[in-house]
Amino acid sequence: MILAEFSMFPTDKGESKSKYVSQVIDFIDKSGITYQLTPMGTILEGNWEEVMNTIDSCYKLLEPQSTRIFTTIKIDARKGDESRMKSKIKKIESLLEKEVSK
Repeated sequence: MILAEFSMFPTDKGESKSKYVSQVIDFIDKSGITYQLTPMGTILEGNWEEVMNTIDSCYKLLEPQSTRIFTTIKIDARKGDESRMKSKIKKIESLLEKEVSK
């Protein structure tokens, strides 16, 4: 199971990128993959193939609309099938003995 945080947007489309980011998020939402949108990127959770195929499909969605696409990807791979998207946050909260996410 991997967690991958990525950000992807065209750099040649002016100051606002929300039109393009919303297309990517709509695709991810319809794909059925587990994800979490954050202000600075999107976290995907799944096996290597489904996560990387989703990121590749997002690129292919933007590619015809742009001559330059900026992408960052961070990956945390851990053996096993247990979901860690929420459990990683809960672990920190239990150590701090308080809620930190909202």
